[in-house]
Amino acid sequence: MLGSRESPRRLPLVGHCLKLRFVDAPEVRYARNGDVSIAYGVVGDGPFDLVFVAGWILTVFLSAWDGPAAETLGRLASFSRLILFDKRGTGLSDRSYGLPDYETRMDDIRAVMDAVGSRRAALRGVSEGGPLTLLFAATHPERAAATVLYATTSTFVGSDEYPWAPTQEQWRNLIENPPSDRFGTDEWFDTSLRGFSPSIADDPEMKRWWRRWVRESGSPGALAALRRINSRLDARHVLSSISTPTLVLHPVGDTDIAFAAGKYIADHLPGALLVELPGVDHGWWVRPAEIGDHTEQFLTDLWRRGEWDAVEVQRVLATVLFTDIVGSTAKLAELGDRRWRELLGEHDALVRRQLARFRGRELGTAGDGFFAAFDGPARAIRCACSIVAAVRGLGLEVRAGLHTGECEQLDGKVGGIAVHIGARVAAQAGPGEVIVSHTVKDLVAGSGIDFHERNSKVYQASGSCSPSPASTPRDSRGSTRA
Repeated sequence: MLGSRESPRRLPLVGHCLKLRFVDAPEVRYARNGDVSIAYGVVGDGPFDLVFVAGWILTVFLSAWDGPAAETLGRLASFSRLILFDKRGTGLSDRSYGLPDYETRMDDIRAVMDAVGSRRAALRGVSEGGPLTLLFAATHPERAAATVLYATTSTFVGSDEYPWAPTQEQWRNLIENPPSDRFGTDEWFDTSLRGFSPSIADDPEMKRWWRRWVRESGSPGALAALRRINSRLDARHVLSSISTPTLVLHPVGDTDIAFAAGKYIADHLPGALLVELPGVDHGWWVRPAEIGDHTEQFLTDLWRRGEWDAVEVQRVLATVLFTDIVGSTAKLAELGDRRWRELLGEHDALVRRQLARFRGRELGTAGDGFFAAFDGPARAIRCACSIVAAVRGLGLEVRAGLHTGECEQLDGKVGGIAVHIGARVAAQAGPGEVIVSHTVKDLVAGSGIDFHERNSKVYQASGSCSPSPASTPRDSRGSTRA
């Protein structure tokens, strides 16, 4: 953690001056996740922590505190300790690494929470930050006390049952043929502001502020990377596994993400509360009073009821990995019992080293295979690929299968339908193959891992299976693990 990047500014709050007349823009500090520095700041001194997960490429520092965004952030800080951060590749966080997969971004959130001493917090996900918030709550229920979503979605990819989002073909066309109004031109700025916030799009002062804010936030490359990630992300599978109390706020006339997307989350996430907001503005910076009032009531009631630390740890989203030595019976007959036991011991040691490297948790062994669980699918895939490569040096071939789903934890053991599906996926793998379910593929967008379709339900991992700089595992101290 490094020192301050800017001096705090004291700004008036127009929208909710009765509750908070002034707010100090936070002092920017840095948390480390591997080799990457994540800019963060804290404002407010409320009784509980609230992590703000921003969307698109927008910074939550700099000019965010010169315009209307400061009113919303200040309103949230009036009843909480508000934790802000810029995702890597944007704003004041390191940009050279680009935008990573969602799994790495979840690690960034944990790094920031650890840096500020936040054991457990509510997460406030807006727009493109919503899927990340959902994945975090499903994967780390022990860190997420509640989730509050604004104008967001569980997937950016349309289908027959999700017709209000762009299809894969439409995304492909957008990526290959970007709009003619290029990033940074006056036309582009005006179009983007009107798309997010029609109600302020004709205000000259707001136009100038928007230009400053976006220019400080990201680059054309960051926006292109975000489009590529979003074109493949689908987090709908995790909704049923989220046990944290959830509030969904969505404008009924949202001009960017259809209201139906918010309703879909509320309909499929157990116990979620949906609040229909009037208006068409997608931008969270336009409605500080509405966002603040609903969020404060929901979280304060949860806090006062003593439910903030009520953790549901028996159900958690996890990626399960099954490995198996191919042709083990023939190898045993070839080598004999003694040499086979020695070779199996070497195999087990190699597998356990890779599990430790990628933060996998060994859950059991069956004969010559391993059963393990991970808190992220990309790490699990890379671990499987590393195991396959490592044991070849012993003259062995391994097959592996992975699935991500809701798992039941009891007495240190993991079970449930996700485990059975993972075993069935692994059974379809051949020598040296890593096979994943459709769910796993949908959750690793942006990881750099490519797949070949085997059938409509499983895929073979290929391409880059080794850790990239943007997704190198970190230990509890935030240092790179070898």
